[in-house]
Amino acid sequence: MKNKNFNPESRKAFLVGFICVVVLIYLFQLFRLQVLSPDYKDWADSNAFLKKTQYPSRGVMYDRNGNLLVYNQPTYEVMVVMRETQPFDTLAFCNAVNIDMETFRKRMQDIKNRKLNPGYSSYTPQTFLTQLGNKEYGILQESIYKFPGFYIQNRTVREYNYPNAAHVLGYIAEVDKQNMSDDNYYMRGDCIGKTGIEKSYEEYLRGEKGVEILLRDAHGRIKGKYEEGIHDVAPVSGKDLTLSIDMDLQAYGEELMKNKLGTIIMIEPKTGEILCMVSSPTYDPSSLVGRQFSKTFSELAKDPYMPLINRAMNGTYPPGSTFKTAQALTFLQENIITPNTVYSCYGGFPPGGGRPKCHGHASHIALAPAIGTSCNSYFSWGLKAMLENKKYGSIQNAMDKWRDYMVAQGFGYPLGVDMPGEKRGMIPNSQYYDKWHRDANGRPWWKAMTVISIAIGQGEVTLSPIQICNLSATIANRGFFYTPHVVKEIRDTPLDEKYTKPRYTGIDSKHYNPIVEGMRMAVTGGTCRAANIPDIAVCGKTGTAQNSGRDHSIFMAFAPMEDPKVAVMVFVENGGFGAYYAVPMGRLMIQKYLKGEIPEEDKWIENNMKNSVVLRSVLQKN
Repeated sequence: MKNKNFNPESRKAFLVGFICVVVLIYLFQLFRLQVLSPDYKDWADSNAFLKKTQYPSRGVMYDRNGNLLVYNQPTYEVMVVMRETQPFDTLAFCNAVNIDMETFRKRMQDIKNRKLNPGYSSYTPQTFLTQLGNKEYGILQESIYKFPGFYIQNRTVREYNYPNAAHVLGYIAEVDKQNMSDDNYYMRGDCIGKTGIEKSYEEYLRGEKGVEILLRDAHGRIKGKYEEGIHDVAPVSGKDLTLSIDMDLQAYGEELMKNKLGTIIMIEPKTGEILCMVSSPTYDPSSLVGRQFSKTFSELAKDPYMPLINRAMNGTYPPGSTFKTAQALTFLQENIITPNTVYSCYGGFPPGGGRPKCHGHASHIALAPAIGTSCNSYFSWGLKAMLENKKYGSIQNAMDKWRDYMVAQGFGYPLGVDMPGEKRGMIPNSQYYDKWHRDANGRPWWKAMTVISIAIGQGEVTLSPIQICNLSATIANRGFFYTPHVVKEIRDTPLDEKYTKPRYTGIDSKHYNPIVEGMRMAVTGGTCRAANIPDIAVCGKTGTAQNSGRDHSIFMAFAPMEDPKVAVMVFVENGGFGAYYAVPMGRLMIQKYLKGEIPEEDKWIENNMKNSVVLRSVLQKN
């Protein structure tokens, strides 16, 4: 029986429709391949052209005195276009570039792995081997014609004039998958700043890539530049940086800190420029260059003293008695005390209880001599008076007001130093204590005596060494600071305004006078007498931060008293009392910067500090 619903006209319409659908699919596929798909375009271009990336010269770095610190040396890379490879003597190739067959096979597999190499195309050049040595380059250059699909690409590698400031300068290394995913500027084999200034100023240092377009013949052979190079794009070199670091001062600080764990930081108070940033132990930055990078990095990463960590910014510690200056300023601004307020001290707080303990000195005592003698009781009384003051309405409100002053003085959050990895430290607030101190019914319950140890820089309070040094700079400026920074100038580019605008603490400048007086008393006859330099009026404050092993030795200071040119902070882990190591080293650093040399009468101090070993005692304690 004939189907009335499928007559010849219907069949004709069906066939026409079917053909139209096929044509549309075909057209869409052509559009996808030729317009949307980069592979087709890469294939078409690769038949006629070879686009060679021209890599820019990375910006160089100078210290504040114009000494060249970091520059570039030429190096070579082996590139491969996978579509152009043909059977060749792989053993001869491996011998030429000094690798084994297993490495060759793995490298070829990794290049084609889109998970490891996003954006991979067999039509475009891929990095096979980086940082080819001069010997390997010479051998390969003579025989490169034997290895179809491979060619040599010129690049540069970092070189260093000094074996110092590794944590400040940072290092560069090959990009990883995340780097390439975050920024399409990078492709496999490119290098990127991983730490230090190399990382934080990467976009200034890297420059802009160029491209050279070479014409191929029908056999794929290079015939010269396409249209005489009018379509080539020249690379743009990265911007040069002038650092605020004084490399002679940096090297001297590293010498003093040899065989010790800790840091030395010096800041110019009037600008916030970091003059030196020593983190010990350290390493020679040139050791993380070239094909020995992986081996050296692995050794440094396994070192129990952790030389890869920048303790100046990435470490946080109890600030100890250096923190008392910040307490005094808060109490003065809030009218909790005056410079003439006296408190008693009979070896501890409260009298007879002795928590926290204190050392022998006169009692009763006013503010300036309390700083000079580092009286624990004085600042404990002051914090108790503030937290129990009825004008705040509750201890929680008083605690949060205290915290606000700490934050304004540069604690509790990163300062914004122009280097990566800065830690924030810890400044507790009322919510913190409400969470951890509750009564039997689960309600928040705590009082001044519960948290009294924060008054002297212990308990929950932790700061980074750069924050302690910045506190010294703030006192030197009598109430303001500039965000500490390592880069002084960027070629043809202004610095971010956050490094040129002062930040005020909200504490009246007049309140800094008794603090400065007390820090001067500490040097002339108090806890840091070893920092008393006859012709330089040094103001200082020691700190001894409690630790599970031997205490940490801390010293912060600025000089001269009336026209401060430098603020310094020395932190020696497990160094004992502040006067043991931190104060003598602070004295030497101040003289080195302000005088340019160490006086003959202080050479014995210099020798003692250079030859002292604290690492051994750390191992014994731990």
